[in-house]
Amino acid sequence: MHQPPSMGKLLQRVHRDEEGAVSLETILIIGAIAIPILIFILKVGWPRIRTFFTGGMDDLEVQRSNTQQGVQQ
Repeated sequence: MHQPPSMGKLLQRVHRDEEGAVSLETILIIGAIAIPILIFILKVGWPRIRTFFTGGMDDLEVQRSNTQQGVQQ
């Protein structure tokens, strides 16, 4: 009868297996690069982006009200 491996042998085999190490290292490197960029964009770029879109929405509202007033007259 086949006996399953003991927990100690299973843990040793998992510990020796390094197949996922490269993937994990790559993810950590990408994270180390992406997180500061994301923080910079949120701190510096987001107010400019918000101002740009808010100005665009304000312009659309003015044009809409001008158009409605023109139709009503």
